[in-house]
Amino acid sequence: MPELIYPPVIAFAKAMFRVLDLRLTVEGSHHVPRTGGAVLAANHVSYLDFIFCGFGALESRRLVRFMAKDSVFAHKVSGPLMRGMKHIPVNRAAGAGSYATAVEALRRDEVVGVFPEATISRSFTVKELKGGAARMAREASVPLLPVALWGGQRLWTKGRPRALNRRHTPITILVGEPMDPAAYPDANTMTAELKSRLGALVDRAQRDYPEQPAGPDDAWWQPAHLGGTAPTPAEAAELDRPGRRARTS
Repeated sequence: MPELIYPPVIAFAKAMFRVLDLRLTVEGSHHVPRTGGAVLAANHVSYLDFIFCGFGALESRRLVRFMAKDSVFAHKVSGPLMRGMKHIPVNRAAGAGSYATAVEALRRDEVVGVFPEATISRSFTVKELKGGAARMAREASVPLLPVALWGGQRLWTKGRPRALNRRHTPITILVGEPMDPAAYPDANTMTAELKSRLGALVDRAQRDYPEQPAGPDDAWWQPAHLGGTAPTPAEAAELDRPGRRARTS
């Protein structure tokens, strides 16, 4: 079927990048295969991460089908767009259906985008990863690529006011080398390696980032281990605890 929604959305996003003069740095986009299925597994620091992760696949002329919580599909504005772009709704109470849909998409040679941390990391470090990305890659026999995203949290992230009119913000997108599922004995081992690779890419994106906080009041977007005032991983886990209880109640 023709892609009627995705190309105009990409064109609109590019136009907004130009209006805001976002300073995009993309490395490793050649790793995204031009044909066949693949899983892109990205860290999660911003509500805009799916836009930047998808941008990392454009050089290979691939459209990424992202797995996203089903509430986004229920919204009267975002819902039609998400369905039109053939993204995959995830019901956290019944994830088997969305998992099967993603595997089917991979077997149809689609590229599927996943945020294996499941939620935005308040500490801006890589949290523990869910194993679904590795399991999908193994079941569909497709490569798994780590993707590091950095800078988007300055525009819109959890617990902070939106700054979508902020101009000249540097955004870093690093696509790592593909991981071959056949090289790992099981999904747990592959997930552990994914976390290691993703963590290394995120660390490089953070340390090579061209800007530093302007002062103490601006240090919130920098992780604590680099001198910022973002919550530590332990503090972030405590902040996330009420949300986890609500999802399981």
